[in-house]
Amino acid sequence: MKKIQVQIEIINEMINHSIEENPNECCGLIGINSNQAQNVFKMSNIDKSPYRYRMDPKELLDTLTEIESDGGKLYAIYHSHTHSEAYPSATDVRIATWPDGTSVWPNVYYFLVTLQDLNKPYARAFEINDGEILEVEIVNS
Repeated sequence: MKKIQVQIEIINEMINHSIEENPNECCGLIGINSNQAQNVFKMSNIDKSPYRYRMDPKELLDTLTEIESDGGKLYAIYHSHTHSEAYPSATDVRIATWPDGTSVWPNVYYFLVTLQDLNKPYARAFEINDGEILEVEIVNS
């Protein structure tokens, strides 16, 4: 299994954001810069739903511009599952895939936080490439 290094503060920030937005799903981006520092950008879920998320297009564009303005790049997209496992749903895969079957965000990770058990929230990471799901092991740094 492929391994990626993620700062424990980043994991905790995603989990805390998930809890703050509960009962609705949260969503956000993780940017990475040239010295490998990772930053969380909390996004608005304009669907305000416990079952799906949709980022505001202007907020998404502004955030991507901010990430790239410092020479950084998009590292990951994250969201929470409020009532199910931290595993990409069919809807998650559809959002990550263009109608022709190719990836919307190639070389970007997808983090999912589950709140299925509020006493034990946790995150998992995946690659979703051309509609295929591959779990990636998170190694805390």
